[in-house]
Amino acid sequence: MAQTRKIALWVAVPLLLLVAGASGLYIRGQEMVLSVPSYALASVERGELMLSVSAMGTLSPLIRVQVGSQVSGIIEKMYADFNSQVNKGDVIAQIEPSLFKAQVAQAQANFESAVAAQEKAWVTVREADRQLARTKQLLERNMIAESAADTAQFGYEGAIVEHRVKKAAVAHAQAALDQARINLAHTTIYAPIDGVVLSRDVDVGQTVAASLQAPTLFTIAQDLRRMQIDTSVDEAFIGTIREGQDVNFTVFAYPNQVFEGKVAQIRLSPRLESEVVLYNCIIHVDNSELKLKPGMTATVTIEVSRRQDVLKVPNAALRYIPDLPPERLKALQKQLNVKKNEALIWTLVENELKPVKVRLGLSSDRETEIHAEGLAQGTSVIIPGERKAAIRQRKTSVRLF
Repeated sequence: MAQTRKIALWVAVPLLLLVAGASGLYIRGQEMVLSVPSYALASVERGELMLSVSAMGTLSPLIRVQVGSQVSGIIEKMYADFNSQVNKGDVIAQIEPSLFKAQVAQAQANFESAVAAQEKAWVTVREADRQLARTKQLLERNMIAESAADTAQFGYEGAIVEHRVKKAAVAHAQAALDQARINLAHTTIYAPIDGVVLSRDVDVGQTVAASLQAPTLFTIAQDLRRMQIDTSVDEAFIGTIREGQDVNFTVFAYPNQVFEGKVAQIRLSPRLESEVVLYNCIIHVDNSELKLKPGMTATVTIEVSRRQDVLKVPNAALRYIPDLPPERLKALQKQLNVKKNEALIWTLVENELKPVKVRLGLSSDRETEIHAEGLAQGTSVIIPGERKAAIRQRKTSVRLF
């Protein structure tokens, strides 16, 4: 009997497969893609943390003077060139002065003529005064009419007024003479400060016209051993900038050297650029070695705050969100006190994720200071990792059609 059942079983299996094939039942494989959560590990560190603001700026001399001409004329001589060291009062250019000398001579002649006219008017006053005195004596003796005395009086007063007019003409001629002499003096261009010539904008024989504005002949920097950087800081960070803060910067000419400076001024005038409000910050720089040149582009880092011996974690640790149910994540968020600047970081304990509530402190562009009980240096924290390749598995299914 047992033997008969065994034979029936072996016969039933092929028959079942045969019937299934005839009915359209078959077994096929499908690929199932499983996404695996990815993360990396970092460590809680103890050390120095610095908060800084980055900006771009341009180097320029502390004092830069554009030397121009107040008179028009032809450049006759040049006594300075690019990079020339000049002292205050040195002659650096000469405009051809013959026209201005002629103007001085003409003004001098007009002045002398006005002086002579004034002297002549004074003679007339003296004569009118004597005539008035004689007329008054004759009137007392009743030898002339009163009208004659009035005429003498009016003549004397008219001579006084004419003398005042001539005196004013002398003052006017004197002013014209002084102006002509000043214009002649302006044909000689002097260095206004001690410094170095950065640029020369004219050549000998060139005509300069000063009718509308003074043309620039030279640009002189007072002292290149002390320079400044003009930077533009976003309004979002300007509240952290203070005068006297330390500054580090680099220039393209010396990429491996870090230069130092200090914030000297925060100018109140805003500038709108690409819908962003910017404020100009002036940074004073020591250039004793004369390596820095005017116009160089500086990559500036302004030190806002610095703390020593603090616990810190990478900023990525504050951005990590584990793959947990939304209800669980909301419950954890409700436990945080936003006013105390609390946040969550995640640690790995025995291959399990564990949330740790921390209070945030100073934050830089890479790291953030944290305060938490039981969290020590070297503790592993979780940060988002690179996306891992998906794992593909075979899934078996049965389909009937």
